[in-house]
Amino acid sequence: MKRLLILLTLPILACGGLAETVSPTITPLSPLTPAPAAQTESQPPLDPPNQPSSSNANDFPNASNYEWRLIASGLARPVDLQSAFDGSERLFIIEKYGVIRIIENGQLLDQPFLNIDDRVNEDGNEMGLLGFAFHPNYEQNGYFYVNYTGNGGHTYISRFQANDNSADPNSEQVLLIIKQPYENHNGGAVAFGPDGYLYLGLGDGGLAGDPHKNGQDTSSLLGKILRIDVNNGEPYSIPADNPFGNEVWAYGLRNPWRISFDQSTGDLWIGDVGQGDWEEVDYLPAGSPGGANFGWSIMEGNHGYDGNSQPGLLLPISEYSHADTYGGCSVTGGYVYRGAMPEWNGIYLYGDYCTGYVWGLILSNGGWQAQRLFDAGVLITSFGQDESGEIYLVTDSGEVYILAKI
Repeated sequence: MKRLLILLTLPILACGGLAETVSPTITPLSPLTPAPAAQTESQPPLDPPNQPSSSNANDFPNASNYEWRLIASGLARPVDLQSAFDGSERLFIIEKYGVIRIIENGQLLDQPFLNIDDRVNEDGNEMGLLGFAFHPNYEQNGYFYVNYTGNGGHTYISRFQANDNSADPNSEQVLLIIKQPYENHNGGAVAFGPDGYLYLGLGDGGLAGDPHKNGQDTSSLLGKILRIDVNNGEPYSIPADNPFGNEVWAYGLRNPWRISFDQSTGDLWIGDVGQGDWEEVDYLPAGSPGGANFGWSIMEGNHGYDGNSQPGLLLPISEYSHADTYGGCSVTGGYVYRGAMPEWNGIYLYGDYCTGYVWGLILSNGGWQAQRLFDAGVLITSFGQDESGEIYLVTDSGEVYILAKI
């Protein structure tokens, strides 16, 4: 069993270097004045069916009344948290070296749900078991899907089958192997959309600056959001309305570290890690057609990189600079809150890996508003959401927290 016990930079980082150990104490920030996030003309209009509901928050709660409350610790470099949506209220957490653990009834179980460390290649700092999602009919079929780097450092998309608290490591069916030219920028996100298709977040293949220009090459599966039908075909089929006749649904991404669908609206949210200056959040309303081009490597955020902004690019709804007061190093995409605290309803929460800052993002008065809400004081590897819509924060040092009222 290969456990990395030395605190290293997370696989999502844009730049190298060792991260410093930080205290896990999480404290809210004083209320700040929200500033409009960057909006571009290329963002899709919000037609009435996609407008935020009247129950959505129009402003941000006073974060000093809330905390990230510790619910589990002792995990080995956790990088994802998912729910089975089977009524069990269990939480499933990936440990990067190749294991999935369970939190049940508030307890971290000793017995792994899945152990595939015998086939997970984590030799590179941005490699390992990186993401997973449960089939919408998991209660009936026991299927779930994972994204990991395996033999040769290439990306494996595989299906496994489970029964209760145990998944069979020998049940693996490999759906897709994607060749990786370098060891970094593997993405790793796995999510089922409201259309029942499986969506996968893939980075541009690595090194720096997208040297093979995969982001803008729609024949490459790198630097993309992929969309496949795992309910038809063997091992899957390509949906007829995929825009390029292959697995590609959207393109122009550098290293999407966490994608999520709003439980209420079905909107797609993407945290895309920047090259060296800008981190971004991208957005697609539910019902959007395929073919969105998020700009990389023509653009980094709203700023020219290999060129200048041009018609047809879908630029970020929010960004932050490494250099400014709110800066950091690597965005960690999150979730739209849909839990029991109505004042948080409809707020997209996301963070920065290095600084531990957590932002909220809403559409208010016709524009996107972002506000920094918490200074978590931890290395944020992922967020998660349970079947009740509550949101969790996962740290590189092995803790899981839930957003709660003080």
